[in-house]
Amino acid sequence: MKTIIEPFKIKSVEPIKFTTVAEREEILRQGGYNIFMVPAEDVVIDLLTDSGTSAMSADQWAGIMRGDESYAGARSFYRFQDKVRELTGLKHIIPVHQGRAAERILFAIAGGPGKVVPNNAHFDTTRANIEFSGAQAVDLPTAVGVDPDAMDDFKGNINIPALREFIEKTGAENIPLCMITITNNSGGGQPVSMQNIREAKEVCKEHGIPLFFDACRFAENAYFIKLREPGYADRSVKSIVREMFSHVDGATMSAKKDAIVNIGGFIAINDDELALKARNMLIITEGFPTYGGLAGRDLEAIAIGLEEVLDEHYLQYRIRSTAYLGEKIVAAGVPILQPPGGHAIYINAKKFVPHVPPERFPGQSVTVELYRHGGIRGCEIGSVMFGRRDKEGKFIPAAMELVRLAIPRRVYTQSHIDYVVEAIIEVYRNRDKLPGYRIIEEPPLLRHFTAKFEPIV
Repeated sequence: MKTIIEPFKIKSVEPIKFTTVAEREEILRQGGYNIFMVPAEDVVIDLLTDSGTSAMSADQWAGIMRGDESYAGARSFYRFQDKVRELTGLKHIIPVHQGRAAERILFAIAGGPGKVVPNNAHFDTTRANIEFSGAQAVDLPTAVGVDPDAMDDFKGNINIPALREFIEKTGAENIPLCMITITNNSGGGQPVSMQNIREAKEVCKEHGIPLFFDACRFAENAYFIKLREPGYADRSVKSIVREMFSHVDGATMSAKKDAIVNIGGFIAINDDELALKARNMLIITEGFPTYGGLAGRDLEAIAIGLEEVLDEHYLQYRIRSTAYLGEKIVAAGVPILQPPGGHAIYINAKKFVPHVPPERFPGQSVTVELYRHGGIRGCEIGSVMFGRRDKEGKFIPAAMELVRLAIPRRVYTQSHIDYVVEAIIEVYRNRDKLPGYRIIEEPPLLRHFTAKFEPIV
């Protein structure tokens, strides 16, 4: 059969509230034209993030009822620990309440002034936690990885020659660890090849630098390797995952992505001393090492989700349904980052609204209009999120101006996606009318979450 269907049945539903354009215009005004400030009940289709927004399975809900809420040594922790070890092969498994907690603990220990952390592309919270420690976050994407129009199987790869040069220039003693984000979220949800992971490990090993994954979407990355990398077509996704993790010394993960849960995460580390420091920090800030800020029921749900995400029928549906959205809007002329990624479609806002310069935030313009017109909530990943000013006050734009439409797992059907397609095309046809935006209020870190904007008319 050619038709790929959702590999699940719908057992529980939640009603969608429909709003008018006039109502949404007022909601935007009250929220300072920041889509994060829009109440969720006033969103028709919510593609803001795939983090913690997915639908859990019947088995996961049953696991929640089995959750052991003992403060120390709960059965649920050991199930969680065993599953993470089974997949990663890493020695020390430390639960946390979400990915940024893992980042905060890791870089509070490994970061600090004078330290520099390279990555294929740091996502926003990773970069913020590194910089909050006093360290510097550096992106080392490949040239094809920052070309939205280029077609390549593994645009998420870290730039190996640039990594070598960076280590030699910076000094290995100033690099506490190197990271690779799988899949590369800031780079368009693009996968990283096994060869690239292997080569990065070789470079790091030569210089005595630990290699870590930001492993939020490890299963999607593994499935892309199965589909695209020679020698892996007949391998199971689980075996590919094991091979991926065999090349790293540690990982952070937000379980809110590929563990298909609403909260949770972990740090996995081989180094005994680093793990001891991480557990000490965990006790101070998150909780006892066998619960780490999570309820036992959450640990149960994660353990089950980490198994379910490896189902290849699910992964086939997941990757294909994302590509479906991309193909439909591209056919209507809408520019996107090519090829479609695993968890999201990234609209190329620079080409969508070429009359809006980077300092007027083209991604914000498109994001606001998608909500105003169709009640669709996306996320700007451009100069609002990553733009900055140098010491002289000169504006430095982000490498790409994107709007991410992140698809929650097991939540929306094809008809929902068809609605999104229709709305995007209608906005695109009227793109010449879209204004730029200026920031009128912003915090010092992660400004995209709470900044306030106004349209430039």
